[in-house]
Amino acid sequence: MNLFEAQAIATARLDLVPLRVDHAEEMAGVLSDPALHAFIGGVPETPEALRTRYERLAGGCPDPGASWLNWVVRLRDEGCLTGTVQATVTPGGPGHAAEIAWVVGTAWQGRGIATEAARGLVAWLDRQSVRTVLAHIHPEHRASEAVAAAAGLTVTDAWQDGERRWLRRSAAQADDARANSGTQSGR
Repeated sequence: MNLFEAQAIATARLDLVPLRVDHAEEMAGVLSDPALHAFIGGVPETPEALRTRYERLAGGCPDPGASWLNWVVRLRDEGCLTGTVQATVTPGGPGHAAEIAWVVGTAWQGRGIATEAARGLVAWLDRQSVRTVLAHIHPEHRASEAVAAAAGLTVTDAWQDGERRWLRRSAAQADDARANSGTQSGR
């Protein structure tokens, strides 16, 4: 059983709607541009392939200590889906940690949608007592780096599978880290 469950999130212009299998048809169109896969690999999926993947995601993470949380991003004024955001929440030291990701279809890029969605997701995770948020971003993907920075993440020296780790700690965790470093440096 997953500890967390995706809930609807509203921002100024967007509704982050928990992913459902019936989103596959519209999302196949949103994600159909091969350019979206330049940094993440793969190719655009058919509605049938997305439906199969969404069914697997809806089934939840097989690790009972982790939660897969997935949303589609709806641009409220236009009434259409524009992309996705996701978080995998796991136990991580004190509190929980979430690895997040986002993708916005080519037709909606450059309008601040990814930034607004990522900020909304991070704020929601904060309310769920997630203390660490991280993302892995290809070092040449400047747009995703800008989204991560706008969502409060900072680049680190850590790498995973050719991508740089970006990290954000909650205020409480940052205070704990400062207190611990002060104790250690005073020895």
